Amino acid sequence: MKKRFLTTTLALTIGFGSFATIPTITEPITVSAATASQNNTQAVAVKANQLIATAKSLIGKATYSNTTYKPTYPYKFSCATFLMYIFEKNGVDLATYNENYMMQQGTYVPRSQLQKGDLLFFKSKKTGTDPDHVAMYIGNNKVIHMADSKQNIVISDLNSKPYYTENYMTARRVLPTLMSSNPATKGDSIVATAYANLNKVKIGSVNKEASLSFTRGGFIEYIYRKNGVSLGTKTISEQMKLGSAVSKSNLQKGDLVFFNSTKGSKTPSLVAIYAGDHRLIIPNSNGVITRVLLVDYYAEHYITARRVTNVFAKN
Repeated sequence: MKKRFLTTTLALTIGFGSFATIPTITEPITVSAATASQNNTQAVAVKANQLIATAKSLIGKATYSNTTYKPTYPYKFSCATFLMYIFEKNGVDLATYNENYMMQQGTYVPRSQLQKGDLLFFKSKKTGTDPDHVAMYIGNNKVIHMADSKQNIVISDLNSKPYYTENYMTARRVLPTLMSSNPATKGDSIVATAYANLNKVKIGSVNKEASLSFTRGGFIEYIYRKNGVSLGTKTISEQMKLGSAVSKSNLQKGDLVFFNSTKGSKTPSLVAIYAGDHRLIIPNSNGVITRVLLVDYYAEHYITARRVTNVFAKN
């Protein structure tokens, strides 16, 4: 599915209710790299099987649509929104319904080393450079995907048709890249708290914590304070002066990213929490949404980023 707006307000305000059960961890725990690697391997295997189970449960319950996203029965998905949905339902935020943006997340994996949960990209059109189809690997040389309007959701063997060999582009491993570290870092904790509040807060012109109503800067101050980081201000322009500057290429989970409304302006109108791997958590007039920094608007209106987690953390 190419870059287009879906005919549903959910395309603009996608919520991730499944994150509401993620516990807030306020202090990182130090363990050896070997232990962390083992924990991540186990977590990835569990998460991949959850994704596959969710995807299979939708077979026969969803129909193909390249213009409408309907995340309730009877479901309507494109190939990309189908995967966005099943990842969301299992607490992993792709933050996009665009195959090209998905293809820039995670890490490259050779076709000979595919694992469950990997995303596979295909391109059948002879023009352009973006993929026009995405599927998820489920093991044994098979993928599950929203194929087209005739097949809908199917499981396909990668050797069953010339399409899969002739149009294959690449594969990306988004697990564990899009998951929290194990053990969780301060940045992971901030991101998890923000996700847990996506469907709970209202963004407007006043700050009333008791009713979870915030300004954009007020939401940011609230999330960081909940994780032991005192920003001391609810004003976006003042928040942009805090901590230390960090380049776009060195962003880490928990960094603050600032955007303008007029290209070239140094006055911020939007602030986001960097959630790792190009993803942003953004308080705006629609509530709290997630997007990828790869979207043209955010790339064009980017001002700067600030790292505040180390400077303002309370002991």
